[in-house]
Amino acid sequence: MKIAVLGASGWIGGTILNEALSRGHSVVALVRDPAKVGAAVTEVRSVDLTQPLNAETFAGVDLVIAAVGGRAEQNHSLVAKTVRNLLAVLPQAKVPRLLWVGGAGSLEVAPGVTLVSSPDFPAAYKDEALAQGEALKAFRAAQTAINWTFVSPAAEIYPGESEGPYRLGGDSFFTDANGQSRISVTDYAKAMLDETEKAAYPNQRISVAY
Repeated sequence: MKIAVLGASGWIGGTILNEALSRGHSVVALVRDPAKVGAAVTEVRSVDLTQPLNAETFAGVDLVIAAVGGRAEQNHSLVAKTVRNLLAVLPQAKVPRLLWVGGAGSLEVAPGVTLVSSPDFPAAYKDEALAQGEALKAFRAAQTAINWTFVSPAAEIYPGESEGPYRLGGDSFFTDANGQSRISVTDYAKAMLDETEKAAYPNQRISVAY
């Protein structure tokens, strides 16, 4: 496939880019600063998410994987805004699928109770978690022909190589046998590309953890 990775110069986006390349896909890197893309991608296109998107940016790709956090710009409102902009523009570009790097904060620790609302949720990540929750709401509220999948990582996503099989869940927060919610960025990228290739979970949120 020809995959566009939005945010390809970031930590998670760059790992997803490399995983896609390792599987033989063509990759178009969509970044604000093309100089930050070091991988041998098919093409690099400049995108500034603070400006209106246009269909030409996404021309000729089979799907988009978006890794947009807003932390670098301290602009968390950019997250849900980007979802709405992509859902409006991608049909014009005839791109049928969008996979989104989500957050863990909107996962439910009990029916109707989100992880981000827990008293011990780290304050440093709360704004970003709330922004990703708004992004999920934007997906679910959208009337769109786009096939989207929102992929939430475990509560702790960290640098490192593959540690073996991962598990998939839905909206409920889940942990391993030690009560931890963890996933390496490498295995998260594997899960993202597995869903990219299988398209098993259209128009829903899935979660990834050990």
